[in-house]
Amino acid sequence: MWKFRSMYIDAEARLEKIKQNNEMQGGVLFKMKKDPRITSVGKLIRKASIDELPQLWNVLIGDMSLVGPRPALPNEVSQYQLSDRRRLGVKPGITCIWQVSGRSDIPFDKQVELDIDYIYQQSLREDITLLLKTIPAVLLARGAY
Repeated sequence: MWKFRSMYIDAEARLEKIKQNNEMQGGVLFKMKKDPRITSVGKLIRKASIDELPQLWNVLIGDMSLVGPRPALPNEVSQYQLSDRRRLGVKPGITCIWQVSGRSDIPFDKQVELDIDYIYQQSLREDITLLLKTIPAVLLARGAY
C-alpha cells in the first residue's frame, strides 16, 4: 500500500531497541505516542493523516477500498491468532470503524472485533456513515499518533 514516509529509513532496526515501550495492548501492533522513529515532518503528516493520501491510488487501482479494515503489515499478521485472520477476508480500507472511534487508543483485540463486526454488517449506508465520521476524526486528530 502506498503511503508517505513518516519514519526514518532504519525504523525497523530501531524498533528492536524500543519494543519494550509499546503502549498498545495486545502486543501485535506497536504504538508509542512519542515514537522516536518518526521524523519531525512525519509527526505533522501523521497528525493530519496526510500520510494516508497516497492510498487513494490503491483505491483507484482496486487494491483497497475507501472503507474496510486497515491493511496489516506482514510481521503483524504473523502474530495473529486464527480468529484475528478473519479481518483479512475483505479488501483493506483507508478508513474503518475503529479509525473513527479512537484510532490508536483502541486496543488491538477491540480493533479486530470492530473490523469483524463491520465485515458482517457492511452496507452502503454504513460506508457513507463511516466516511462522514472520518472527516471530524481526521480534523480533530483524535487518537492520531
